[in-house]
Formats: sequence, C-alpha cells, structure tokens
Amino acid sequence: MTRRNFLPVLAAPVAAQTPNRDYSGQRPIRYPEPDVIALEPAFAKIKIGNTTILRHATGFLWAEGPAWHGGGKYLVWSDIPNNKQYRWIEDDGHVSVIHEPAGYSNGNTFDYQGRQISCEHGNRRVSRYELNGTTSVLADKFEGKPLNAPNDAVVHPDGSIWFTDPGYGILQNYEGNKAEMSQKEAIYRIDPAGGITKVSDEIYKPNGLCFSPDYKKLYVADTGSTHYPQAPKNIKVWDVEGKGLRGGKQFCSMELPGKGAGLADGIRADVEGNIYASAGWVGEGYDGVHVFSPQGQRIGLILLPEICANVCFGGTRRNRLFMCGSQSLYSVYLETRGAHIC
Repeated sequence: MTRRNFLPVLAAPVAAQTPNRDYSGQRPIRYPEPDVIALEPAFAKIKIGNTTILRHATGFLWAEGPAWHGGGKYLVWSDIPNNKQYRWIEDDGHVSVIHEPAGYSNGNTFDYQGRQISCEHGNRRVSRYELNGTTSVLADKFEGKPLNAPNDAVVHPDGSIWFTDPGYGILQNYEGNKAEMSQKEAIYRIDPAGGITKVSDEIYKPNGLCFSPDYKKLYVADTGSTHYPQAPKNIKVWDVEGKGLRGGKQFCSMELPGKGAGLADGIRADVEGNIYASAGWVGEGYDGVHVFSPQGQRIGLILLPEICANVCFGGTRRNRLFMCGSQSLYSVYLETRGAHIC
C-alpha cells in the first residue's frame, strides 16, 4: 500500500458529499480526496491518494463538450446558452474565448488530424474547424431533411465520425433556435467520403457516446426520460459491426441505491475499458461522475457540487479527467489514461 491508494473501499455505494467545500484553494481539502470514492477495489487502484478535485473556471450557464487537443495542450469546451467556446491552456491555466459565435455548440472532439469537430445546435449541423481557419459542414441533413440538433460526436480510426441527434437544441430558444423536430432521434455515422448513415434509432434520446478501447463496442447514454416517461435511465451498448451496430442492450442503470436514478450525459472510456459517465439531476451524493467497469458494475464516484454535463481525458499524459459541471470546469488526476485521443 502506498500514499497513492491508501483509501478504503466503501461497503455500500452511498456517500455524502463534502459539505460547504471551498474550491478556491483558501481552505485546502485534506488528503485523501473525500469526493473521489472507491465503491469497488477496481477503482481503489485508480484513485490517487494525494491529489484533489480542482475547479479551473466558473461562471458559465451550461458548460458542455470538453475536448483535449494534445498538440496544443489545451482543452476546449462549449457554453451553449452564451453561444461561445472556451479554451483552457495547460501551461498556465489561462482561460479565453476561442470561438464566438459558436453555433450554440454542444459536444466537441478532435479528429486524427487535430481538427476540431463541433455539434452545433443553432445551425443544426456537425461542423469541422479546418487548419486554415475555415469551417466545413460535415452533416446537416439526412434523407433530404434537416437534422434536429446534433449533440455529441466521436471519431473512429477509419476516419468516420459518429454522432447523436436527440434534438434538445431546437426544443427552446435557450440552447439554439426553437423549431419542429424533423427526424426521429437517432445515432448517425459520417463516412470518410461524406455519406451519412443512420446506425440506430432504437433509443429514446441518444446523448453522450464513446467507443470501447478496441472500438468493438459503442456506448450511448439515453436521456429520453426528459420527454418520454417510459424511457429507462441508462447507458446502452452495441457491438460495432463494420459500418453499423448490432445487439443493442442495457450496459448499466443510472440508479444509485439509496439515492435514486438520475441521467448520464457525456461518457468516455479509459484504457482498461471502464466507462466514466457524467451524471446529475439528483443532488448531493449523486451528481458528478459515475464510473462503471467493462461489465457494467458501478465501481466509483467523483462527486461535484453541480450537475456534471460531460467529461474527457486530457493532460500531457492523458491521465487527467476534465469535467464540465454545468457552470464550472473541473479536473482530477487518476491512475489511468483515456482510451482515445479526446
């Protein structure tokens, strides 16, 4: 046992968040970090005993879509209602606006050429910021009809881009422009040649998504219960078969015994295949990040004082989990690495 993992594993997956916590640094948290909680031994190996959750910036309306640029050593994320994208630079922690207007963008990622890809609610499209400063439209229609409001995207080594379209951005004039839904909520794939394929619509409102480390599985969070009472509060998983999906089933439930069931939003995988799901809409002791084993067992919690909207791994070693906590940006070091480039 070392100072990096000298923490107990909780006997039951119920925990109280540290009350009146000060994130300013004026009243430091005593190690080990009390709001990073190992529910199972698998996460006890990932939690670092002598590090803490940091708040890097606050004052946003709905922070979303964090994405790490390894070459530039910076994090980009969206503040959807304010129609801006921000950048946090690792060298000195400087925060500045990188894109304004930003199409009321939600999810962001980077492709294997270092180009930023954004899901824009306002323009109802998936766009790419080119290295020469121009912007390309990757997808704005399917079968001749406008997309609803693309939400989150991930890239595949074959050059394809997979994205979700639950339609939240057109349901009001706060995170986009109110309009009628033109498509059934679905998951799509953009081929490297530009073609767009619907890979699944067997999910109520597909939200955050990520691949397994070997790209053989696709995980997607379902937030359909916001509009469909019968929708489960869960994350689904499919086998990736060529350019499509098969065998969709529940990966995990978002119900936490003793707390209730909230919603997962953005999700990412680490190199061991664990899934990190932003979680919220329940309250203290639930909101933050829930960590699941590759078998769907909840193994850890990272509790925040806000609803967590999305996550990504970044930092020089890709061992830092960045968390957009609705109004703020947080991070914590972990003894693992993100499975993918962003």
